[in-house]
Amino acid sequence: MPSPRQDVPGTPQQAGRGLQIEDIGFAVLVVVITLAFGYLLAPYFGAVLWGVVAAIMFQPLTAKLTRRLDGRKNLATSIVLIGLIALFVIPTILLGISIVNEATTLYGKISSGQIDFGRIFQQILNALPDRIRSLVDEYGLTDFDTVRRQFGSSITSGLQTVAGRALTVGQGALSFVAALGVMLYLSYFLLRDGERYGDMVRTSLPLHADTRDSLIENFLLVVRATMRGTVVVAVVQGLLGGILFSVLGIEGALIWGVMMGFFSLLPAVGTGIIWVPVAIYLLATGDTGKAAIVVFCGVFIIGMVDNVLRPILVGRDTRLPDFVVLIATLAGLELFGLNGFIIGPVIAALFIAVWNQHRDRREAKAEADRSGLPVQTQAAAAKADEEAVAHPS
Repeated sequence: MPSPRQDVPGTPQQAGRGLQIEDIGFAVLVVVITLAFGYLLAPYFGAVLWGVVAAIMFQPLTAKLTRRLDGRKNLATSIVLIGLIALFVIPTILLGISIVNEATTLYGKISSGQIDFGRIFQQILNALPDRIRSLVDEYGLTDFDTVRRQFGSSITSGLQTVAGRALTVGQGALSFVAALGVMLYLSYFLLRDGERYGDMVRTSLPLHADTRDSLIENFLLVVRATMRGTVVVAVVQGLLGGILFSVLGIEGALIWGVMMGFFSLLPAVGTGIIWVPVAIYLLATGDTGKAAIVVFCGVFIIGMVDNVLRPILVGRDTRLPDFVVLIATLAGLELFGLNGFIIGPVIAALFIAVWNQHRDRREAKAEADRSGLPVQTQAAAAKADEEAVAHPS
């Protein structure tokens, strides 16, 4: 008499029952371990971010240099990394030291009364037309104490914060050196083996191949477009603004130049938030010639940099409306600090890309239902049509 049938491990029935539980358990484990690793890296989030950004920007250059050097990856990577240190890291450190020194000097002049915001405001007020002056009187802004409280104290406290960094440089030096070391160390390996690591990430993502490739492409495009367009434009506009203010003898030219570069990150606001008040002050104090120079340079030189350079450097890569870029950048800066000017637009671009993918998949499914063809066949046919149009035989 045959014995009752028992499930043998490995049979389809047993594997089917066990596999589902194992998959859920492993998925949970992957999520938990990934979150734990992210939490572990949190203290060096900025260093890791900038290391990844450096790799995304300069890995193609490293690959090209490797081919020129007959496949010597280590040498090519070392040359690129030394170039990054010389062109970006060292100038940034020197600029930070100069800003702290200038902020300290400017704060000392404000504290000693050499720079008097009440007198400056009164000069501007006296130069205003009577109608505008009556509006100012109506809102109670002619009182010196009010002006000092609402305007002067804000600038003073801001400069005091920057100047105070000079006292904490020694305390934070070890953390800064550690973060810089992590960034450079990570950049080296990502520059050298970026293609291999990129393929590992690409094949590990639990997404359909077309969706995965599209999102990765959007991510790389936005990062490169943000760095090429935003950073280069910010540096050029800040440099031009600093030189302009220095030539005109305006106090704190370096700080105002850096602030121009920072505000150039914001669409629809830009550098005008700095040079327009300066031009008004110069005009109110009788320096009509300097005011005209600031307005001319602000509109036709500093302002035109954005209109000329950004389309060349960025083109249509990001495909983001200006209002989306503005909101995403402001929100990113608020949540993540300086790192936010990259994180904000990247999240916004991925948000739009994900919803575009969702729309395209629903449309393809609806079309497949109407035609009776599988969605994959519809997508393949659409892609073939696009390639035929782009590359006609």
